[in-house]
Amino acid sequence: MKTSISSKGQLVLPAEIRRQDNIQPGQEFDIRRVKPGEYRLKRKSPPRNAGLVKLLLSCPVKDWFKPQRALGESTESIQPSKFE
Repeated sequence: MKTSISSKGQLVLPAEIRRQDNIQPGQEFDIRRVKPGEYRLKRKSPPRNAGLVKLLLSCPVKDWFKPQRALGESTESIQPSKFE
């Protein structure tokens, strides 16, 4: 496949490759120069808990999981679960 570099130095991955490998906007890659004119592009591993909140929110038990609204919130303000 053929692609080009934009005036901003950005490389576009063809849509077919993005579909085949499920590459989504915002995913990060490492690039390494192998030798002059040859480069290796490798997708970085997603963070360990990537998708965890989405998985918890999909639980069929209503209100089983509620994401915390603000970072740094004290645990004293968290109400006990009705499932405890």
